[in-house]
Amino acid sequence: MKRHVDFLATLYLTWGGIFTLVALAGFALAAGAFAIASSNGPVRFSSEMAASLTGVTIGVVSLIALVWGALHLYVSRTLRRHRPSARLMALGLAVGNLVLLPFGTALGAYAGWVLLNEEGRRLFEG
Repeated sequence: MKRHVDFLATLYLTWGGIFTLVALAGFALAAGAFAIASSNGPVRFSSEMAASLTGVTIGVVSLIALVWGALHLYVSRTLRRHRPSARLMALGLAVGNLVLLPFGTALGAYAGWVLLNEEGRRLFEG
């Protein structure tokens, strides 16, 4: 079961890295939207407002993705150390991952199988 937990930690590390990259790309898109909103070209008021709203929306979604990715990176590190709190945090993230089709669902189901298994529980008991 230790191999499964280590593999799960690697999957969480990969998933966190993907979300972090998505967040960075989103921040770049938000910066572009704000640049359009603040340009002095022949832009109407409604275009400025739409670009600002787009920038804020993309920025908020990117911030959520950054936090989600950072949580996965942190949990990945604690899973490798077999800390008792890591199991609970990984299960919490697994529940959230279940709605992210299709890869998040597979990751959440695998995390549930590994961490709710009796051997997996014993691995994290202090």
